[in-house]
Amino acid sequence: MLNQVVLVGRLTDDVEVVKMEDNRKVSHLTLAVQRTFKNIDGIYETDFIRCTLWNAIASSTSEYCHKGDIVGIKGRLQVSSYEDKDGNKRTSTEVIAEKVTFLSSKKEDDQDTSSDEDDE
Repeated sequence: MLNQVVLVGRLTDDVEVVKMEDNRKVSHLTLAVQRTFKNIDGIYETDFIRCTLWNAIASSTSEYCHKGDIVGIKGRLQVSSYEDKDGNKRTSTEVIAEKVTFLSSKKEDDQDTSSDEDDE
C-alpha cells in the first residue's frame, strides 16, 4: 500500500513553531497550490492544503521560509475524526510532511530538510 503526496506551492503565512509539553515541535501551515488547468472561465484555481511539520522540519522551515516563498513538500495524507461542539462527527484531512525542499527563500542559501516521522 502507498500513501504518498508531493506538493509544490506558496506559503500563505509565516511558519510558527509551537513547542509541545513533551518537547516536540510542531508547525501547521497552509500551502497554496495552483492547479495545472484553467476552469471554464479561463482562470487557474488554487487549492489551499493544510500541512503539519514536526521537530527539525518545523524548525528549519520556520527559520528559512516566509509567507509567499515556494516550497516542495513530500509527505503522507492523514485523516482524523472528531466531534464538533454540536456533537456532529467531522473529518479533517492534512498532509504530514516527511521532507520539505526550500525552492525560493529570502535567505541566500536554499535548504533541504529530511526526517523520519517515527517520532510523531
